[in-house]
Amino acid sequence: MSLTIHYAETLITAARHAADAAEVTVSVTVLDAGGHPPAFRRDDRAVLISGETSTRKAYPALQLNAPTADLVDLVKPDGPFHSLPTALDRPLLFIAGGAPVHRDGRLIGAIGVGGGAPEQDHSIATAALQELPRSR
Repeated sequence: MSLTIHYAETLITAARHAADAAEVTVSVTVLDAGGHPPAFRRDDRAVLISGETSTRKAYPALQLNAPTADLVDLVKPDGPFHSLPTALDRPLLFIAGGAPVHRDGRLIGAIGVGGGAPEQDHSIATAALQELPRSR
C-alpha cells in the first residue's frame, strides 16, 4: 500500500485548515515511503525557510518511523543519536513538526510542518493525520 496523491493532498489540505485555525503560516511537505515528495505547500506569508524545515522534519519522521517531537532528546549531545543529524547526506531536523503516516498499520510516508513554534507545527501535523481514512 502506498501513499497516493489523493492522501498527500488530503494531508496538505487538513494541515492548511489546522494552521488557519491556529493562525499560523506554515509550509507542509508530504513524503511517500521512498522519501519522494508527492505534495508540498507553502503559505504565501510563511517565512521562506519553512519550506526547507518542513522537508527536513519529514525525513527523520519517515526514516525512524516516529514523530520528531519524540526524537528531540535522542539527538542532544548526551543522547544515543547525537551524531545522526550530521551523519547522513540528507539534512535532518529533529524539531517537533514531523510525523510518520500509517495506513492499515503500515508506514506509507511522512508529513513535515514548518513555520510555527515546534509545538504548533506538531499539532498541525497531528491534526492533518486525523483526516486520513483508517482503512480501505
